[in-house]
Amino acid sequence: MKKNGLRQVVLELSYHPRERVDLFRSFDEKQQVSLLKKLSHHVLKDLVNRLPEEELITLLEKMDPDEATDIVRLLSKKHASKVIDGLNERLKQDITMLLSFKPDTAADLMSLNYIMVEESEKISGVSEKVLTHEKRTGKLPVILVVSEQHKLLGFIPGFKLAIAKMHDTASKHINKIATINFDTSEKDVLDFFSQHPHSKVVVLGSSNNILGIIYSDDVIKLMQDEEASALYDFAGVNDEESVYDNGKRKIKFRHKWLLINLATAFLAAFTVSLFHNVIEKQVLLAVYMPIVAGMGGNAGTQTLAVMVRGLADHDLGWKDIGRTLKNELYAAFINGIINGLIVFLILAIFNRNVLVGVVLGVAMVANLMVSATFGTLVPVVLRKAGKDPASSATVFITTATDVLGFMVFLGLATILLR
Repeated sequence: MKKNGLRQVVLELSYHPRERVDLFRSFDEKQQVSLLKKLSHHVLKDLVNRLPEEELITLLEKMDPDEATDIVRLLSKKHASKVIDGLNERLKQDITMLLSFKPDTAADLMSLNYIMVEESEKISGVSEKVLTHEKRTGKLPVILVVSEQHKLLGFIPGFKLAIAKMHDTASKHINKIATINFDTSEKDVLDFFSQHPHSKVVVLGSSNNILGIIYSDDVIKLMQDEEASALYDFAGVNDEESVYDNGKRKIKFRHKWLLINLATAFLAAFTVSLFHNVIEKQVLLAVYMPIVAGMGGNAGTQTLAVMVRGLADHDLGWKDIGRTLKNELYAAFINGIINGLIVFLILAIFNRNVLVGVVLGVAMVANLMVSATFGTLVPVVLRKAGKDPASSATVFITTATDVLGFMVFLGLATILLR
């Protein structure tokens, strides 16, 4: 399959769940393996759980152990057990070993595409091991050099193997390589690669034994997944949802968020209803109410985005949070003054209503400061409570800016526009 053809097949498999298995079976095994690497999470999960054990076993045996393990994790326990039992002994051992580690750790990201050679081994012997590994897996391995006690000393870059003399020992061509513990969290792996942008890192076990290799490609993919997940959370969309989902599936993932938003909207509407008398007297207030809610919501979202990023990158202390809140309030006050003056001038010039302009301008300043306060503190409180602020903070922030913004706007109007 060409690149465009592969993309089209992925779309067909995604959009047509009933024909998914039959369409998948219409391709040869090599093409099927390529497709398994391109499908979205939930489409892949649905497909592999509907394939018979013998078909899935054949495909898994053509994949790298780490890739095969990712697919096994998607299977039901009963299905996974039968599939693992049917695999060849080497792959069965590799997958069983990889499944023994916790998900979302360095061990879950690692590849087994490496060979170990002793420092005293001749380059001729190293070359033979490389060729044997390549014939078996179809990939050139990372050459890790160990001592007689199997302590990691470094690795031999491919270009050095090409120019080395056959009678040289492996120790003569060693380069240093970074290491990381197997139980390191994915977040810490990302931080590690950000601070030390190596192309690969060796994963060590509890006794400093070599377990596998993490490549920069795997970390880049993880970063992309993290970004996509954060975007879904921020929008209140489940990360299992895809653009290819049918209507029923989209309803399943979104209705709870929409019901919560509906409840908060009723709360804002109730707040407005408390001031119906002043709105009846000054219809212009109703015209400009959306500006109060919209500006507060947008400002709160800006503050939330900065806080979520900060909480993800750093463990912020209360002193840091206090300093951040002070800066956010200062920025909100100045921005409120600027925007408040603009809306005051618009109402004074075009609507010739200075008092409503004053009310809207003051409400603008107040609501931007409300949004700064809630946008800063709500994600912190949710993080302390063990919740994900990216996925849940927006509801609380928009509720606060709508309700308090309307109360300030309409309350001030009630006082000044009697």
